[in-house]
Amino acid sequence: MNIIIAILIFSILILFHEFGHFLLARLCGVAVIEFSLGMGPRILSHVSGRSGTRYSWKALPFGGSCMMKGEEGEADNAPEDPEPAGGSYSEASIWKRILIVAAGPVFNFILAFLFALFLIGEAGYDPPVVLDVSEGFPAAEAGIEKGDEIRQLGHSRIHVYRDISDYVYFHQKEMASGKELKVVWTHEGKRHSALIVPEKAEDGRYLLGISGSPAYRIRGGGLSVIRYSAVEVGYWIRTTISSLGMVFQGRVSPDDVSGPIGVVKAVSDTVEESRSDGAFYVWLNLLQISILLTANLGVMNLLPVPALDGGRLLFLLIEAVFRKKLSPRVEAAVNYAGFMVLMGLMVLVFLNDTRKLF
Repeated sequence: MNIIIAILIFSILILFHEFGHFLLARLCGVAVIEFSLGMGPRILSHVSGRSGTRYSWKALPFGGSCMMKGEEGEADNAPEDPEPAGGSYSEASIWKRILIVAAGPVFNFILAFLFALFLIGEAGYDPPVVLDVSEGFPAAEAGIEKGDEIRQLGHSRIHVYRDISDYVYFHQKEMASGKELKVVWTHEGKRHSALIVPEKAEDGRYLLGISGSPAYRIRGGGLSVIRYSAVEVGYWIRTTISSLGMVFQGRVSPDDVSGPIGVVKAVSDTVEESRSDGAFYVWLNLLQISILLTANLGVMNLLPVPALDGGRLLFLLIEAVFRKKLSPRVEAAVNYAGFMVLMGLMVLVFLNDTRKLF
């Protein structure tokens, strides 16, 4: 059952991503040949008599596509299929093509926001409130007290408590340098600031000496829900980007990297751990994972890597600057090479996930 839930989550995220491409293609007058969920051979398929678009459900549950007329690697439709309504993607204006390609990741962020509206509306948000101050640490010496709210660390604005935790986690090297860190907080509505030098704790981490909890939450009204839903999406986008930075810097071990199998296990563990609290909390925790995954999918697809939306956008931006299309042969070769590299990485991640299970 937990595997089915994980596949359902993946399917919703991928469908919404591809729907972004589909909707903008139709709005820009580009014909969509096939809109599909999954990869491989078709299980179910239907051709719309009105638009001529084939809607398909394919065997492999991961992946999906929105194949457009005039796009490299068009779907292989049957000869009797009607000609899909609309023009060719390759002949559309540069800005229409940019909108179509960018729509997929943008729709992932929109979906994350819609999920966040439910999550923040029901569970509230985690304010950056200090719940405890450690004596002898620099935060106490600077005058920070229990109940104060942290507003800024260094150059980073703080919106929720998880921003504080992440800042400490991602900036350990900077905090260990001995340089002063600017901390801004509010006490009884008044704004204060100080320059603090983080101190090394017994566990080896450099800390300010404050603590709180993401489980401490506040529920606000309508405008507050909308605001903190946007904050929630922004938080996961920043976290994804920071995590990618750690990967490129070699600060992440293979055990910290997960692919589809790892995500399925995470979903399964979340369901099992939340089951005793009731179906409502299972639902909230699955929403939290879904926000993380769809924001992650949006960011990853924007990376300037061939075969991803970000790679396609890079080619389009080059075309916009130089006012000349790249050779289709060159673009196809680069995309193919990028696709093979991505497949190789997927195999490595799959093997790594399998190793961690056993």
